[in-house]
Amino acid sequence: MKHEYADVNGIRMHYVTAGEGEPVLFLHGFPEYWGVWKRVMADLAKDCRVIAPDLRGYNRTSRPEDVEAYGIQHLVADVRGLVDHLGVKQVTLVCQDWGALLGWSYLLRHPDTVKRFAAINITHPALFLRDLRENPRQQEASQYMLAFRAPGSEATLMANDFAFGRQALFADVRSRGADLSEGDINDWLEAWRQPGAMKAGLDYYRAARLGPPDGQGNPGGGNLVDGLSPEQLQVKVPVLILWGEQDPYLLQDGLVGLEQYVKDFTLRKFPECGHGLTLERPKEVVRALRDFMAAKG
Repeated sequence: MKHEYADVNGIRMHYVTAGEGEPVLFLHGFPEYWGVWKRVMADLAKDCRVIAPDLRGYNRTSRPEDVEAYGIQHLVADVRGLVDHLGVKQVTLVCQDWGALLGWSYLLRHPDTVKRFAAINITHPALFLRDLRENPRQQEASQYMLAFRAPGSEATLMANDFAFGRQALFADVRSRGADLSEGDINDWLEAWRQPGAMKAGLDYYRAARLGPPDGQGNPGGGNLVDGLSPEQLQVKVPVLILWGEQDPYLLQDGLVGLEQYVKDFTLRKFPECGHGLTLERPKEVVRALRDFMAAKG
C-alpha cells in the first residue's frame, strides 16, 4: 500500500491507496484511523483502486485547533477536495461510524460524485437525528456522546494508556472473532498518541452538537443536515447498508422510514457482530461490497 498526501481545503491529508481500477473511497470513524480498513482494502485492491484517508484531525492528517474547524461543512469539503485531487469523477463511497455520518453528509451535498454508497451501522442522518431527538432507546444508547462533548473528556479516554479504547474497541472486536494482532494494536495506539488526535476526534461531536437531549434545554439531534432542502435529503444512488445487530451504540431503529429517503437500498444484517463489523468480518464485508458493486454496475 502506498502512503500519500494531498493539500486540500486548507489541510494536509494523509491517505493510503492500492490497486487499480474502479475507485473505492473508505471513510473511518472514531476512534479509528485509515487502518481500520486494512484487510478490506487488501482484498478489494485485487481489482479496484482503493483509497483510505486519515480524516481531519486523525493520525497523520492536519489537526486544526478550533472546535468549529471540525464542522460538517469543513469535513465534507475535505472529502470533495480529496476526490478532486485523485482526479476521479465518481467513487464508490464506503464508510462507518463518524465516517458514515460524514459520508452520508457528503453524498447529500455532492451526489454527482458518488456512484454507489455503502454505510456500516449508520442510517440516513435525518433519521439518526430524529432518533436522537425522539427515540428513548437511541437516546439511552447515545449518552456517551454527551460525555464525549464534555470539556476535557479526551483526558479520560487517554488515561492509563488508552484503557477505555483497549477495552471498548480491541477487547470487544476480539471477543467477536476479529483477527487483531499486537502489531495492529500498536499501529492504532501510535495513531491515538499523536498530539491532539484524541481531542480532534471528540471535536467532531462538539462541532456537530451531536447527541441526545442534555437536560439543559437542548432537544438533542445535531446540525449535520442544516441548510439542506427536502429534495437534497433524497438519495438517488444505490445504497448498501451493513449492520452488526449486536451494536450497543447504533440501533436498528434508525432504519425505520429509510425508504422515505432512499429508493434503492440493500440491507444485510450480521446477527453475531457488533459495532466493529469491519474488523470482525472483513471477508464478509468484502463479499457484500463485491456483490453490491456487481449488482449495481
